[in-house]
Order: sequence, then C-alpha cells, then structure tokens
Amino acid sequence: MVFPIVRDFTSTPFLKDSLPDKNPGSGVSSAPFFVALDQLGRSIGCPKDDPVAQRVLQDYGAVFVARNVVTPSVCLFSSEDEVSRFQNDATYNSKVIGGATVELQPLAMQALDAAIEDARQIALKITPLSGTEAGRRSYADTVRLWKTRFERALIHWRDRGRLSDNDVEKLRNLSIHDQVAKVLDLEKEGIFFSQDFSKSILYSASAPGASQHISMLAFDVVQYNNPRIRAIMAKHGWFQTVKGDVTHFTYIGVEESDLPRLGLVPVTMGSQVFWVPNLPTNN
Repeated sequence: MVFPIVRDFTSTPFLKDSLPDKNPGSGVSSAPFFVALDQLGRSIGCPKDDPVAQRVLQDYGAVFVARNVVTPSVCLFSSEDEVSRFQNDATYNSKVIGGATVELQPLAMQALDAAIEDARQIALKITPLSGTEAGRRSYADTVRLWKTRFERALIHWRDRGRLSDNDVEKLRNLSIHDQVAKVLDLEKEGIFFSQDFSKSILYSASAPGASQHISMLAFDVVQYNNPRIRAIMAKHGWFQTVKGDVTHFTYIGVEESDLPRLGLVPVTMGSQVFWVPNLPTNN
C-alpha cells in the first residue's frame, strides 16, 4: 500500500476518525491506555506475571497505539526469526539520510521525509544518530547494544565493590530474559546499568527484542535538543515516547492533541516532553 506524504494532519481525516472517543464512558478500566488498545481492536502479549514484559509496556508501550501502521502483537520478540517475520510482513522503505541508510515502515518514512523537507525550508537539518541504527534494527542488534551497556556496567560495579566476581559470572551466564530481569532488580538497589551508571539501562538500550526500532517506527535524531526540530517532528506524527531517551522519536501518526485519546500522557523532564502509556506505573 502506498501512502501520501503527510504534511498537515488536520487535513487528513482518516487519522482522526478512527481514534477512540474522547470520553469512552463510565465503568472503564482505570488505565486508559488499555481502553485505547481495546477500542483500536488491538491486543498485545505482555504477560502480567512477567516483570520484564510489564516494564517494557511501561517504558516503550506508546508504539502499540501508532496509527495506520503495523504494530507488534508482543512486548518482547524472542528470536531473529520472529523479528524477521514481523519486519517482512510490515514492509519497510530505505533512504539515505545524512550519509546513512535508514529503514522505516513506509508511512513512517514518508512522514520523516516531510519533516526533513520542512526543516530544510528553514535551513535546519534532521539527521540520524548512530548511522543506520537510527532506524530499523534486528534482534541481534538489540542484543549487541544491550551487551555493550551490560558488560561495561558489570566491570564498573565490580571495580567499586558492589558486585563480586561471582556475581558477574552468574549474571553473564543467565539467559537473556533472566539477565534483563536481574539487571532491573539490581537497579532497584541503585546499581544502574545505563551508560553513565546513573539511571536504568532501559533509558539507553532496550531489553533485547523490545526495541521500538524493531517495529521500524523509531528514529534517533541528532538535533533532538532544538525545539523547532521537535515541533517539526511532532507536526508529522513523530514524538519522544521513552522517558530519558531524548534522542529517540516514535512515529505515532496523529496530531499531538490526539495523543491523550490514544491512552498516552505527557511527562516533562527538563525541556523535553515524553508521551508515555497512561498506566498506574506512569502516574
């Protein structure tokens, strides 16, 4: 299917007509995010007894309500085969941006093209951070990025006496899923695994198989700190949705005023506004 480049969402009725009502009615769940999912006819596999999946939903869940694109049906992909099947079914377009080949779902790419053109009209640029990794990622990519943060933090906390050699060895030998779960437990004790060791690893690298980049609906922007760039990205349906990950934008495909109707709430951190799932854990 070929979609037109979306330059002004107010002139694109189909993006608004199929959104949930502003007032879904009485007696609904206290978590509007799930109400929005229900009204969109979507369900996702995020087991309530799996703390990793629940944390992924909390931190990365905005992608599940993106409009007129293919969204995942699980919080965590478990293998390269699963990711490849999803990406092949969703399809994606490639484009060289700032010297790097970026791959995104077709509508997301067209909206990014429109944003880049708008920026160019006022002598600004929108370019990818970290080259090709700014867009589509494979399952292996997410494992590799996880390991770069994970291994560095193991050494950091071992050298500072917070982890023993035995702790480090046990952590390395865990399955990927159990490794993520243990890291999240350690972070509750202040043993953080982010690049600067000051916050959760999930604000600098996703749990393997959970990245919005796997959905091909995420793009990391060099110029994230320019408010005019953020406004242009928002005009074309791109928003910051992962708290603390300031370079990361997610294609949701609606106007900002419609985000609350999709079960998202704004969280302000410094000068940045992040739109996250309206769940009790985010309130």
